[in-house]
Amino acid sequence: MIIDAHGHYTTAPSQLEDWRKRQVAAFDDSTEAPDPADLVISDDEIRQSIEANQLRLMDERGCDLTVFSPRASFMAHHIGDYAVSQAWSRLCNDLVHRVAALFPERFAMGAMLPQSPGVEPATVIPELRRAVQELGAVVVNLNPDPSGGHWDSPPLTDRSWYPVYEALSELGVPAMIHVSTSCNPAFHTTGAHYLNADTTAFMQLVHGDLFDDFPDLQLVIPHGGGAAPYHWGRFRGLADMLGKADHAEQLLRNVSFDTCVYHQPGIDLLTQVIPTESILFASEMVGAVRGIDSRTGHHFDDTKRYLDATPHLSDEERTAVYAGNARRVYPRLDAILTGQGR
Repeated sequence: MIIDAHGHYTTAPSQLEDWRKRQVAAFDDSTEAPDPADLVISDDEIRQSIEANQLRLMDERGCDLTVFSPRASFMAHHIGDYAVSQAWSRLCNDLVHRVAALFPERFAMGAMLPQSPGVEPATVIPELRRAVQELGAVVVNLNPDPSGGHWDSPPLTDRSWYPVYEALSELGVPAMIHVSTSCNPAFHTTGAHYLNADTTAFMQLVHGDLFDDFPDLQLVIPHGGGAAPYHWGRFRGLADMLGKADHAEQLLRNVSFDTCVYHQPGIDLLTQVIPTESILFASEMVGAVRGIDSRTGHHFDDTKRYLDATPHLSDEERTAVYAGNARRVYPRLDAILTGQGR
């Protein structure tokens, strides 16, 4: 079985973006926000958006199931206030839930959270619980920088985040550490802000002792872990300097990196440096890097091709990366698949 642990609904019908534009305009003009009931998308429109895009590519590339969450760049937690984020999160989560209900053997739901700059992280817990317990989410996206590139939130190891981690641990749900759109012109959203955040999140974990307090919590750092695998010696050395010998390796009991790395040498390095049990297959398709690589003739985000070719995985290890690790890190996904007889 092949499980893509990181996908987003980037091809949602245009009505979703139109509703969002109305919501943002209403906030900016201090007028009444649009009613969520104003968003009308039929099941047929959802099917068409999925079948012509994600599902077609999944079939072409040999992927059985994608863990599917709202479009990351659309989360845009820096826009509006908490009420804006709350309404937008519910709308997006409900839509992704409908995708998973229409294609139960091909998609499992991931959720976004109604984060907002300057608002206590605990405010997201009601939507977190609703997404998991009512809609069936198997993972949530947790934004370490809801400001959109200004980084004015405390580190992920700060106790202000603890109520969220308590809820995640109780529910048995991992969090993918995933930022959204950058509103800082110094940081390109997908080329800089995403990778900055992945690297920053890992260093925050190196600097702290989060998993002493939450030994069962699982976090996923996407996009290959940012700079962490490439600079693994730096992180190990910094941990030593902090008096935490082997701390970087110990973090990998609770932290996984995905394979959203878009060339063969990058996947080769990831699979050589990071233990197999801490790697999840993912492509982020259709996502940040679209198009065909002129050097290979294949799509950049066809990451399965790179994993199939890397010499650093045995057949058994490849099987774990493709499915076994995801079923362990996403226990609610494993329960769904087990219930389907898979």
